[in-house]
Amino acid sequence: MKRIVLLLMASAAATGCARTEPAAAPVAPVAAVPAVDVNSPLYAPMFLQMAASSNTWEIESSQLAHQMGRSPAVHSFASMIIADHTLLGTQLMAAAQAAGLTPPPPAMLPPEQAMLDQLRAAPPGTFDVAYRDAQVMAHQKAVTLFQNYASSGDNPTLRAAAAQALPKLQQHLAMAQALQVTAAAPPAQPRTGERG
Repeated sequence: MKRIVLLLMASAAATGCARTEPAAAPVAPVAAVPAVDVNSPLYAPMFLQMAASSNTWEIESSQLAHQMGRSPAVHSFASMIIADHTLLGTQLMAAAQAAGLTPPPPAMLPPEQAMLDQLRAAPPGTFDVAYRDAQVMAHQKAVTLFQNYASSGDNPTLRAAAAQALPKLQQHLAMAQALQVTAAAPPAQPRTGERG
């Protein structure tokens, strides 16, 4: 009898040790959320900031061309750029609002500000060539920005706006590349010994 009691106690002890808690409900795997690169031009706020900076540069550099440019071709091109980029800025801001985004203020980022400062400092007689070259470079950059966003940007409304603006930017690039300007000859200096 002692033996049976010992076996029952041992069995009860073993059962107590083997007791398990009810299993928890299975946890669904957490879907990996891709990290957003807020500095990517494919991220809507950064695209808008870069586009606004480019647009502001186009307008301000073209206003400067009216003051410093000598060529009628430069003045004509600058007038077209001011009109087209004023409209483009309005369209982009409307697209941003339609997408539920706050449009950035029309301000220049440091690269565009530096390009504008270089234009302001162009030596006399060289502004027209400097303006044309800067317009080519700025439009190449803008075309790339808008093409990339139109094909891979994160916001469908802004992708459509970028695609709509692209033909005009490509036209501006072609026109800037074809702009016929030359540097003005520096004023003649009197030769040594000549009376001036």
